[in-house]
Amino acid sequence: MDDVLERIAARRAELDAAEEQLVKELEAVRAEREELACAERVLIRLHGQAEAETDETSGPAAGQVAGRAVLLVPHREKGMDEKALPEEYRKVFDVVRSADEPVMAQDVCRLLSIDVEPRLREAMRSRLNRLADRGWLHKTPTGRFITVL
Repeated sequence: MDDVLERIAARRAELDAAEEQLVKELEAVRAEREELACAERVLIRLHGQAEAETDETSGPAAGQVAGRAVLLVPHREKGMDEKALPEEYRKVFDVVRSADEPVMAQDVCRLLSIDVEPRLREAMRSRLNRLADRGWLHKTPTGRFITVL
């Protein structure tokens, strides 16, 4: 009987060690999955920004950055109107201006009949932020956008 009890105790110790190893492996897998999820979000955001910057029209305000065509959104100066904006940005500006209240990126997507999937919504948010950074729009603390008076 003592021999059986010793074998049970030995097997229990083996299983405890295996469990400990599996817990460590599971933690490593979960950490790597989180890193991959972060990397995926960053790539989607960067892709959306690159897409927003790519000149899909033959508008007059095109430039080259790293060999890619990008839209150049000028800084707003006194007396400038939205005609200085590339057509794609002018549409976005017009939607925000015609809204009754501050709008979010997904609102602008819907009003322009653009799908609100994450990459397209992030591309729109990038355009809105660019317009805000250059003085055409104002970004509220809640992340909504309105036109500058």
